[in-house]
Amino acid sequence: MLAVINTGEERTLLQGISWNLYENLLVELGDNGKARLSYYRGDLEFMTPLPSHENYNRQIDRAIVVLAEELDLDYDLFGSMTIKRPDLESGKEPDSCYYIANESAVRGKTKLDFTQDPPPDLAVEIDITSSSLNQLGLYATLGVGEVWRYDGKTLIFYQLQSAKYTIVDRSPTFPTLSPDRVLEFLSDCQADGINQAVKNLRKWIQADL
Repeated sequence: MLAVINTGEERTLLQGISWNLYENLLVELGDNGKARLSYYRGDLEFMTPLPSHENYNRQIDRAIVVLAEELDLDYDLFGSMTIKRPDLESGKEPDSCYYIANESAVRGKTKLDFTQDPPPDLAVEIDITSSSLNQLGLYATLGVGEVWRYDGKTLIFYQLQSAKYTIVDRSPTFPTLSPDRVLEFLSDCQADGINQAVKNLRKWIQADL
């Protein structure tokens, strides 16, 4: 089956794809940055981000970095690196991902083996066009503890509990942070620019502390 959608992202879904073919495509595509691949038990999705997708991704990434710095949390940025588990037939390139609670476990590493190394603590998924793949099921299989999912209007925080995601009203990583506060940051970015939005966010964090 082939499905192509052209809105916030361009997506192509292929079914009945072997793990070996997925691995070969990762090597062939390399770090070209044009498409992100998600593989889940035989289903393979190619996602090419369009400008609005990447704009939201970068703005949310900026908010996460500000939060970590203001709260004096150790963190590391791994962007859209490939998280793959051949034993689970699952692989994912998130829009952005971060190590915070487990930062010390991967500090200084340039290669990660997810059968031994922990998965990222937090991942961001921009899903404007609604993926045909079960992205949350894929993240849960890979063991990512927290996922933020944004569809261009609504932001939802998910926490992994007993191998399934539960919607939560506060971020497990940043316990006083609600989705509404991140949406306010995104609105400030659009209205006043990122620099002013960051200043507003820093003031909010400092007042909250």
